[in-house]
Amino acid sequence: MAADSALAESVPDCVEDPTTLCAKVYELSGLDWLANNAEALIEKPARILLVLLLAFGVRHLVHRAVRQLTDRTATGAMPTILRPLRNRSAGAADPLEQIAARRTQRAEAIGSVLRSFASFVIMGIAVVLVLGELGINLAPIVASAGVVGVALGFGAQNLIKDFIAGIGIILEDQYGVGDVVDLGEASGTVEAVGLRITRLRDVNGVVWYARNGEILRVGNKSQGYAQVVIDMPVAHDTDLERCRRVMQEVADAMYGEEEWAAVLLAEPESLGVEQITAEGVFMRVQVRSTNADQWRVGRELRMRLKERFVAEGIRTPPPLIGAASTAAGAR
Repeated sequence: MAADSALAESVPDCVEDPTTLCAKVYELSGLDWLANNAEALIEKPARILLVLLLAFGVRHLVHRAVRQLTDRTATGAMPTILRPLRNRSAGAADPLEQIAARRTQRAEAIGSVLRSFASFVIMGIAVVLVLGELGINLAPIVASAGVVGVALGFGAQNLIKDFIAGIGIILEDQYGVGDVVDLGEASGTVEAVGLRITRLRDVNGVVWYARNGEILRVGNKSQGYAQVVIDMPVAHDTDLERCRRVMQEVADAMYGEEEWAAVLLAEPESLGVEQITAEGVFMRVQVRSTNADQWRVGRELRMRLKERFVAEGIRTPPPLIGAASTAAGAR
Protein backbone atom coordinates (compact mmCIF):
# COMPACT_ATOMS: atom_id res chain seq x y z
CA MET A 1 0.00 0.00 0.00
CA ALA A 2 2.86 2.38 0.78
CA ALA A 3 4.43 1.65 -2.60
CA ASP A 4 1.13 2.32 -4.37
CA SER A 5 0.76 5.58 -2.43
CA ALA A 6 4.30 6.69 -3.37
CA LEU A 7 3.65 5.80 -6.98
CA ALA A 8 0.43 7.79 -7.00
CA GLU A 9 2.16 10.77 -5.52
CA SER A 10 4.89 10.63 -8.19
CA VAL A 11 2.37 10.70 -11.03
CA PRO A 12 1.99 14.28 -12.36
CA ASP A 13 -1.40 15.91 -12.04
CA CYS A 14 -1.44 16.69 -15.77
CA VAL A 15 -1.97 13.05 -16.74
CA GLU A 16 -5.64 13.50 -15.95
CA ASP A 17 -5.96 15.33 -19.27
CA PRO A 18 -4.43 13.04 -21.92
CA THR A 19 -4.37 15.83 -24.54
CA THR A 20 -1.73 17.87 -22.73
CA LEU A 21 1.96 17.74 -23.60
CA CYS A 22 2.76 16.78 -20.03
CA ALA A 23 0.55 13.70 -20.22
CA LYS A 24 1.98 12.64 -23.58
CA VAL A 25 5.57 13.02 -22.36
CA TYR A 26 4.79 11.00 -19.22
CA GLU A 27 3.09 8.36 -21.31
CA LEU A 28 6.11 8.03 -23.60
CA SER A 29 8.92 8.36 -21.07
CA GLY A 30 7.38 7.48 -17.71
CA LEU A 31 9.53 10.19 -16.11
CA ASP A 32 7.58 12.49 -13.83
CA TRP A 33 10.29 15.21 -13.69
CA LEU A 34 10.41 15.37 -17.49
CA ALA A 35 6.64 15.56 -17.71
CA ASN A 36 6.46 18.31 -15.08
CA ASN A 37 9.06 20.37 -17.00
CA ALA A 38 7.82 19.52 -20.49
CA GLU A 39 6.84 23.13 -21.22
CA ALA A 40 10.24 24.56 -20.26
CA LEU A 41 12.36 21.76 -21.76
CA ILE A 42 10.39 20.87 -24.88
CA GLU A 43 7.57 23.27 -25.72
CA LYS A 44 9.43 26.60 -25.43
CA PRO A 45 12.59 25.43 -27.27
CA ALA A 46 10.36 23.98 -29.99
CA ARG A 47 8.51 27.28 -30.37
CA ILE A 48 11.78 29.24 -30.44
CA LEU A 49 13.20 26.85 -33.04
CA LEU A 50 10.03 27.20 -35.12
CA VAL A 51 10.24 31.02 -34.97
CA LEU A 52 13.89 30.94 -36.08
CA LEU A 53 13.19 28.48 -38.88
CA LEU A 54 10.29 30.58 -40.13
CA ALA A 55 12.39 33.75 -39.92
CA PHE A 56 15.26 32.24 -41.91
CA GLY A 57 12.82 30.74 -44.41
CA VAL A 58 11.01 34.03 -44.99
CA ARG A 59 14.37 35.82 -45.21
CA HIS A 60 15.55 33.34 -47.85
CA LEU A 61 12.37 33.77 -49.90
CA VAL A 62 12.55 37.57 -49.73
CA HIS A 63 16.22 37.58 -50.73
CA ARG A 64 15.43 35.27 -53.62
CA ALA A 65 12.60 37.53 -54.80
CA VAL A 66 14.87 40.59 -54.58
CA ARG A 67 17.58 38.83 -56.59
CA GLN A 68 15.08 37.85 -59.29
CA LEU A 69 13.79 41.43 -59.44
CA THR A 70 17.28 42.93 -59.70
CA ASP A 71 18.33 40.34 -62.29
CA ARG A 72 15.36 41.28 -64.48
CA THR A 73 16.24 44.93 -64.06
CA ALA A 74 19.88 44.32 -64.99
CA THR A 75 19.11 42.22 -68.08
CA GLY A 76 16.15 44.21 -69.40
CA ALA A 77 15.87 45.45 -72.97
CA MET A 78 17.98 48.43 -73.95
CA PRO A 79 16.22 51.67 -74.95
CA THR A 80 15.64 51.63 -78.71
CA ILE A 81 16.63 55.30 -79.02
CA LEU A 82 20.21 54.35 -78.08
CA ARG A 83 20.62 51.58 -80.64
CA PRO A 84 21.78 53.87 -83.52
CA LEU A 85 24.52 55.21 -81.24
CA ARG A 86 26.83 52.25 -81.68
CA ASN A 87 30.40 53.22 -82.39
CA ARG A 88 31.46 52.88 -85.98
CA SER A 89 34.80 51.23 -85.18
CA ALA A 90 34.94 47.56 -84.27
CA GLY A 91 37.54 48.03 -81.57
CA ALA A 92 35.67 50.65 -79.56
CA ALA A 93 33.46 49.90 -76.61
CA ASP A 94 29.76 49.57 -77.37
CA PRO A 95 27.66 52.27 -75.64
CA LEU A 96 24.97 49.66 -75.05
CA GLU A 97 27.48 47.51 -73.19
CA GLN A 98 28.41 50.49 -71.01
CA ILE A 99 24.74 51.13 -70.27
CA ALA A 100 24.23 47.44 -69.45
CA ALA A 101 27.22 47.49 -67.08
CA ARG A 102 25.89 50.57 -65.27
CA ARG A 103 22.45 49.00 -65.07
CA THR A 104 23.96 45.87 -63.51
CA GLN A 105 25.88 47.92 -60.93
CA ARG A 106 22.75 49.90 -60.08
CA ALA A 107 20.68 46.73 -59.70
CA GLU A 108 23.30 45.19 -57.41
CA ALA A 109 23.40 48.29 -55.23
CA ILE A 110 19.62 48.44 -54.88
CA GLY A 111 19.46 44.68 -54.28
CA SER A 112 22.00 44.96 -51.48
CA VAL A 113 20.01 47.73 -49.80
CA LEU A 114 16.72 45.84 -50.09
CA ARG A 115 18.21 42.59 -48.78
CA SER A 116 19.80 44.35 -45.81
CA PHE A 117 16.52 46.11 -44.97
CA ALA A 118 14.53 42.87 -45.27
CA SER A 119 17.00 41.02 -43.04
CA PHE A 120 16.85 43.77 -40.42
CA VAL A 121 13.04 43.76 -40.30
CA ILE A 122 12.58 39.98 -40.36
CA MET A 123 15.28 39.19 -37.80
CA GLY A 124 14.10 42.05 -35.58
CA ILE A 125 10.60 40.57 -35.46
CA ALA A 126 12.09 37.12 -34.78
CA VAL A 127 14.14 38.43 -31.85
CA VAL A 128 11.06 40.05 -30.31
CA LEU A 129 9.08 36.80 -30.62
CA VAL A 130 11.92 34.78 -29.08
CA LEU A 131 12.16 37.18 -26.14
CA GLY A 132 8.42 36.79 -25.64
CA GLU A 133 8.77 33.02 -25.57
CA LEU A 134 11.49 33.33 -22.92
CA GLY A 135 9.04 35.17 -20.68
CA ILE A 136 10.69 38.58 -20.90
CA ASN A 137 8.27 41.47 -20.51
CA LEU A 138 8.28 43.26 -23.86
CA ALA A 139 6.18 46.24 -22.82
CA PRO A 140 9.12 48.33 -21.49
CA ILE A 141 11.24 47.38 -24.50
CA VAL A 142 8.53 48.32 -26.98
CA ALA A 143 7.80 51.57 -25.13
CA SER A 144 11.49 52.47 -25.01
CA ALA A 145 11.88 51.63 -28.69
CA GLY A 146 8.91 53.86 -29.48
CA VAL A 147 10.36 56.78 -27.55
CA VAL A 148 13.79 56.31 -29.13
CA GLY A 149 12.19 56.01 -32.57
CA VAL A 150 10.28 59.26 -32.14
CA ALA A 151 13.41 61.04 -30.90
CA LEU A 152 15.47 59.74 -33.80
CA GLY A 153 12.68 60.61 -36.20
CA PHE A 154 12.72 64.25 -35.14
CA GLY A 155 16.49 64.48 -34.83
CA ALA A 156 17.41 62.62 -38.00
CA GLN A 157 14.85 63.93 -40.46
CA ASN A 158 17.52 65.26 -42.80
CA LEU A 159 19.50 62.03 -42.54
CA ILE A 160 16.47 59.92 -43.46
CA LYS A 161 15.66 62.34 -46.27
CA ASP A 162 19.22 61.98 -47.61
CA PHE A 163 19.05 58.18 -47.52
CA ILE A 164 15.69 58.05 -49.32
CA ALA A 165 16.92 60.50 -51.95
CA GLY A 166 20.10 58.45 -52.38
CA ILE A 167 18.10 55.31 -53.01
CA GLY A 168 16.08 57.19 -55.64
CA ILE A 169 19.24 58.50 -57.34
CA ILE A 170 20.75 55.02 -57.57
CA LEU A 171 17.49 53.33 -58.57
CA GLU A 172 16.72 55.85 -61.34
CA ASP A 173 20.36 56.04 -62.49
CA GLN A 174 20.32 59.82 -62.48
CA TYR A 175 24.13 59.80 -62.53
CA GLY A 176 27.04 57.52 -61.74
CA VAL A 177 30.76 57.59 -61.05
CA GLY A 178 32.59 59.31 -63.90
CA ASP A 179 29.62 61.38 -65.10
CA VAL A 180 29.98 65.14 -65.50
CA VAL A 181 26.98 66.69 -63.76
CA ASP A 182 25.61 70.07 -62.76
CA LEU A 183 23.95 70.02 -59.33
CA GLY A 184 23.25 73.73 -59.15
CA GLU A 185 25.74 75.09 -56.62
CA ALA A 186 28.39 72.58 -57.65
CA SER A 187 29.32 70.95 -60.94
CA GLY A 188 32.07 68.57 -61.96
CA THR A 189 32.95 64.90 -62.32
CA VAL A 190 31.25 62.46 -59.95
CA GLU A 191 33.79 60.53 -57.87
CA ALA A 192 31.43 58.66 -55.54
CA VAL A 193 27.69 58.12 -55.13
CA GLY A 194 26.52 57.03 -51.68
CA LEU A 195 23.17 56.67 -50.00
CA ARG A 196 23.74 59.91 -48.05
CA ILE A 197 26.12 62.11 -50.06
CA THR A 198 27.50 62.55 -53.56
CA ARG A 199 31.14 63.53 -54.01
CA LEU A 200 32.28 65.35 -57.13
CA ARG A 201 35.36 67.30 -58.27
CA ASP A 202 35.13 70.47 -60.36
CA VAL A 203 37.50 71.68 -63.10
CA ASN A 204 39.61 73.52 -60.51
CA GLY A 205 40.20 70.35 -58.52
CA VAL A 206 37.89 71.33 -55.65
CA VAL A 207 36.04 68.37 -54.10
CA TRP A 208 32.36 69.03 -53.37
CA TYR A 209 30.17 66.98 -51.04
CA ALA A 210 26.47 67.31 -51.83
CA ARG A 211 23.78 65.85 -49.58
CA ASN A 212 21.42 63.76 -51.68
CA GLY A 213 18.38 65.22 -49.93
CA GLU A 214 19.41 68.75 -50.94
CA ILE A 215 19.80 67.96 -54.66
CA LEU A 216 16.75 69.43 -56.37
CA ARG A 217 17.86 69.08 -59.99
CA VAL A 218 20.60 67.28 -61.89
CA GLY A 219 22.06 68.15 -65.26
CA ASN A 220 23.92 65.08 -66.54
CA LYS A 221 26.32 65.89 -69.39
CA SER A 222 27.57 62.33 -69.76
CA GLN A 223 24.51 60.11 -70.07
CA GLY A 224 23.98 58.20 -73.30
CA TYR A 225 25.70 60.57 -75.73
CA ALA A 226 26.84 64.19 -76.00
CA GLN A 227 25.90 66.87 -78.48
CA VAL A 228 28.83 69.14 -79.36
CA VAL A 229 27.46 72.53 -80.44
CA ILE A 230 29.86 75.18 -81.78
CA ASP A 231 28.90 78.75 -82.66
CA MET A 232 31.50 80.52 -84.81
CA PRO A 233 31.23 84.35 -85.07
CA VAL A 234 31.78 85.92 -88.51
CA ALA A 235 31.57 89.48 -89.86
CA HIS A 236 28.24 90.87 -91.05
CA ASP A 237 29.39 91.11 -94.70
CA THR A 238 30.34 87.39 -94.86
CA ASP A 239 28.82 85.17 -97.54
CA LEU A 240 26.77 83.13 -95.07
CA GLU A 241 25.89 80.29 -97.44
CA ARG A 242 29.54 79.82 -98.39
CA CYS A 243 30.47 79.94 -94.69
CA ARG A 244 27.90 77.27 -93.91
CA ARG A 245 29.27 74.99 -96.66
CA VAL A 246 32.84 75.47 -95.39
CA MET A 247 31.82 74.52 -91.85
CA GLN A 248 30.01 71.43 -93.17
CA GLU A 249 33.09 70.39 -95.17
CA VAL A 250 35.38 70.75 -92.15
CA ALA A 251 33.06 68.71 -89.94
CA ASP A 252 32.53 66.04 -92.64
CA ALA A 253 36.29 65.71 -93.14
CA MET A 254 36.76 65.13 -89.43
CA TYR A 255 33.88 62.65 -89.39
CA GLY A 256 35.45 60.65 -92.22
CA GLU A 257 38.83 60.23 -90.56
CA GLU A 258 39.56 56.84 -89.03
CA GLU A 259 41.05 58.48 -85.93
CA TRP A 260 37.67 59.96 -85.02
CA ALA A 261 35.49 57.06 -86.19
CA ALA A 262 35.15 55.69 -82.66
CA VAL A 263 34.18 59.09 -81.25
CA LEU A 264 31.74 60.71 -83.68
CA LEU A 265 28.43 58.87 -83.56
CA ALA A 266 26.43 60.67 -86.26
CA GLU A 267 27.05 62.82 -89.30
CA PRO A 268 27.69 66.49 -88.47
CA GLU A 269 25.13 69.15 -89.30
CA SER A 270 25.92 72.73 -90.27
CA LEU A 271 22.74 74.53 -89.21
CA GLY A 272 23.61 77.98 -90.55
CA VAL A 273 22.80 81.26 -88.84
CA GLU A 274 22.03 80.87 -85.16
CA GLN A 275 22.17 84.46 -83.94
CA ILE A 276 22.72 87.98 -85.28
CA THR A 277 24.06 90.58 -82.88
CA ALA A 278 25.80 93.93 -83.06
CA GLU A 279 29.07 92.06 -82.72
CA GLY A 280 28.55 89.76 -85.70
CA VAL A 281 26.75 86.71 -87.08
CA PHE A 282 27.04 83.37 -85.28
CA MET A 283 27.09 80.24 -87.45
CA ARG A 284 26.31 76.93 -85.78
CA VAL A 285 27.57 73.41 -86.41
CA GLN A 286 26.76 70.41 -84.25
CA VAL A 287 27.95 66.82 -84.05
CA ARG A 288 27.04 63.91 -81.80
CA SER A 289 29.88 62.23 -79.92
CA THR A 290 30.57 59.89 -77.03
CA ASN A 291 30.11 61.52 -73.64
CA ALA A 292 33.73 60.95 -72.61
CA ASP A 293 35.17 62.69 -75.69
CA GLN A 294 32.81 65.63 -76.12
CA TRP A 295 35.31 68.24 -74.93
CA ARG A 296 38.15 66.79 -77.04
CA VAL A 297 35.90 66.80 -80.10
CA GLY A 298 34.86 70.40 -79.45
CA ARG A 299 38.45 71.64 -79.11
CA GLU A 300 39.60 69.84 -82.26
CA LEU A 301 36.66 71.03 -84.33
CA ARG A 302 37.06 74.65 -83.22
CA MET A 303 40.74 74.58 -84.16
CA ARG A 304 39.98 73.16 -87.60
CA LEU A 305 37.23 75.67 -88.22
CA LYS A 306 39.49 78.58 -87.26
CA GLU A 307 42.30 77.37 -89.51
CA ARG A 308 39.90 76.87 -92.42
CA PHE A 309 38.36 80.31 -91.90
CA VAL A 310 41.82 81.88 -92.14
CA ALA A 311 42.62 79.88 -95.28
CA GLU A 312 39.28 80.81 -96.91
CA GLY A 313 39.51 84.46 -95.92
CA ILE A 314 36.37 84.34 -93.76
CA ARG A 315 36.74 87.21 -91.31
CA THR A 316 35.72 87.19 -87.69
CA PRO A 317 33.86 90.31 -86.49
CA PRO A 318 36.00 93.24 -85.34
CA PRO A 319 35.77 94.31 -81.67
CA LEU A 320 33.07 96.83 -80.83
CA ILE A 321 34.21 100.46 -80.57
CA GLY A 322 32.82 100.80 -77.05
CA ALA A 323 34.57 97.69 -75.88
CA ALA A 324 37.84 98.81 -77.50
CA SER A 325 37.58 102.24 -75.87
CA THR A 326 36.91 100.70 -72.49
CA ALA A 327 39.92 98.42 -72.88
CA ALA A 328 42.12 101.37 -73.91
CA GLY A 329 40.94 103.43 -70.93
CA ALA A 330 41.67 100.57 -68.60
CA ARG A 331 45.23 100.44 -69.88
